[in-house]
Amino acid sequence: MSTITTSGHAQTASGSLIRAILLAGFVAGTLDIISAITVSGVYSGSFRPIRLLQGVASGAVGKSAYEGGVGMALVGLIFHYCFAMMFATVYFLLFPYLPFLRRLPVLWGLLYGIVAWTIMNGVVVPLSKITPAPFNWEKALINIAILMVMIGLPIALMARKYYSRKLVHQE
Repeated sequence: MSTITTSGHAQTASGSLIRAILLAGFVAGTLDIISAITVSGVYSGSFRPIRLLQGVASGAVGKSAYEGGVGMALVGLIFHYCFAMMFATVYFLLFPYLPFLRRLPVLWGLLYGIVAWTIMNGVVVPLSKITPAPFNWEKALINIAILMVMIGLPIALMARKYYSRKLVHQE
């Protein structure tokens, strides 16, 4: 296992990678949930983050999530961050094997956001206990844009930064 030195501290490459993935997932997840709550508030006319997060939890536990109060909203938030971490993990693990990701990270990050939206809406939601709403192009395009900018872009930029630094500091 290679050792990377940053700021005079030695750390294993795998530990550094895990921290980078967790940070990217946390940043992307935070940006995404803030955007989702904001857009949801605009569409519904009221600010209801607890309800939105209960909706996330309902994917696993069904409609009873809406009766679970703040506790179920926290479950939804945990699920939300788990998905953000999963998307960060996949991108970070693919990055060293797909050289084209190093070039044009903004483009690939934005495209990765479309991939994330497609996976969530084409696989995750249909397999969940969420009752699907009728398709709405306006909402879909807004949600795609959010995932492009708030999930794909930060993950791609953070992966590029991590791997650029890793190559520079590798002993």
